[in-house]
Amino acid sequence: ANGREAVEMAGRLKPDLITMDVAMPEMDGIAAVREIMRAHPTLIIMISALTSEGARATLEALDAGAVDFMAKQQGLGADKASALHTRIIDITRSRPVSGPDAVHRVADARIERKVASNQHALRPGLILIGASTGGPVAIQRVLATLPANYPYPLLVAVHMPAEFTATFAERLDHLCSLKVRLATDGEELRAGTALIAPGGQQTLVESHQGRKRVRIRPGGEQIYKPSVDLTFGSAARALDGDSLAVVLTGMGTDGTDGARMLKDRGGSVWSQDEQSSVVYGMPFSVAKAGLSDRVLALDDIGEALQGLA
Repeated sequence: ANGREAVEMAGRLKPDLITMDVAMPEMDGIAAVREIMRAHPTLIIMISALTSEGARATLEALDAGAVDFMAKQQGLGADKASALHTRIIDITRSRPVSGPDAVHRVADARIERKVASNQHALRPGLILIGASTGGPVAIQRVLATLPANYPYPLLVAVHMPAEFTATFAERLDHLCSLKVRLATDGEELRAGTALIAPGGQQTLVESHQGRKRVRIRPGGEQIYKPSVDLTFGSAARALDGDSLAVVLTGMGTDGTDGARMLKDRGGSVWSQDEQSSVVYGMPFSVAKAGLSDRVLALDDIGEALQGLA
């Protein structure tokens, strides 16, 4: 009935996973997440309203320790309930909680399974980042390590609703040294700026007379909007391999086909390791396909990107 009851029941029942509303009396969902993660670390999925206020609260809850969220539109209908069921199963199977730091998945070991011989000379014309479940926090931690004068443009595609991506971009711009904003159609990709692909649409890369731009198109029939595959694939075609793709935590295989296109054109691909992933789906798919030049813990990805400067 309220956040305080949620905290008490989490300690008493020790559930595998909790679904948490944001708006509750006495103690709201954000405060409840903080308290639960302090006292009884547990996997938590936030159920959030599709509003700018809901987006801000959800991002705060993710920062506090929730691993994922689902948007609600006037309650949870049959389709949403089925999707939530699938999400619960996938997350609990993928990432059992093991301690207070489980939300951030900081790996003890620094893992690189395969390092391409030309990595030290890598100077990409564009850095692409793709993510899903666990992605908002992971992206924030990577981008926060980069300086304001970072010499490469970045384009980020994460599975989020349209109502959330603008708020996400604003939050990152406030927290990061480099500029972060929501991508707009025709906008040029510039060094020191990270563009966030808007939710509900597809973000593509085009190049004309040496200038790299983004093109925003309708979502289409793709399951994911934005689709990491479409973004990566468009960059492969437009830049002929002059790009680096980084695949972060997330369910499913989105990004694998696009990463393959990049590799076929001479581009480079990095993926997050299992230990630091909330859900080791997207990065695992890329690594299993033999496409990853480097497999890195989350906290090493930002450092490695800095090393390219």
